[in-house]
Amino acid sequence: MTEIRPAAVAGMFYPAAARDLARQVADMLEAAQPRAAARPVPKAVIAPHAGYTYSGPVAASIYARLSPARGRFTRVVLLGPTHRVPVRGLALPDTAGFATPLGVVPIDAEAVQALARLPQVTVSSAAHALEHSLEVHLPFLQQMLDGFVLVPLAVGDANPEEVAQVIDALWGGDETLIVVSSDLSHYLSYRDAQVLDQATARAILDLRSDITHEQACGGTPVNGLTLAARSRGMQVEVVDLRNSGDTAGDKHRVVGYGAFAFMEARGDAR
Repeated sequence: MTEIRPAAVAGMFYPAAARDLARQVADMLEAAQPRAAARPVPKAVIAPHAGYTYSGPVAASIYARLSPARGRFTRVVLLGPTHRVPVRGLALPDTAGFATPLGVVPIDAEAVQALARLPQVTVSSAAHALEHSLEVHLPFLQQMLDGFVLVPLAVGDANPEEVAQVIDALWGGDETLIVVSSDLSHYLSYRDAQVLDQATARAILDLRSDITHEQACGGTPVNGLTLAARSRGMQVEVVDLRNSGDTAGDKHRVVGYGAFAFMEARGDAR
């Protein structure tokens, strides 16, 4: 694996110029910092993946929580749903790194090799080539962490047990952060979206693994994470719950966004 996956949605979901991107991410993280101060560092998070104008402030609300662990997290396991290419199971890329305007994030080759024994894990460059659900998280992580390797998994047709098995295999210790990428409801009225997203948030807090794709486009990786979290007795917190009507203004047809922090049973991942 020598090829670097180039940024696919720079200039669309977020700025293409490094200076503009760094400034926008820094501004969103700074705005979120007061709420994040003195809160526990999560072991795992759920964060949205829309354009930064829409979901960026919600994503920033959870990424700001990583500040005390800047030098500790050296590996990020990133799972997001496929939007363009069908996948059976979970797909790794056949590349050595992912690029954004802020630089290249190297792939964790050892982890990729370790996952080869799991039948639900495949390799598909096509599934990753234009997929935004993973890419949009990288600039936040590049801003918040000193340096890290990445395990990017495009999640397609899989059951919660298959996803949880992969998460468990990559769980690691204090050096590993797990990120699940998902938006919530899609294209409902503002009030209807609030009602459905609040119900979805309750289901995540209860660590249920039956969340539908109508509730969350990343329902498959979300269900895998909640299953893994339930087996470990994790605590979950809703960090932010808004929709595009709150962030971008139009309340007629909105997309829901949530940020959730998963803490290990010992109470604090610091």
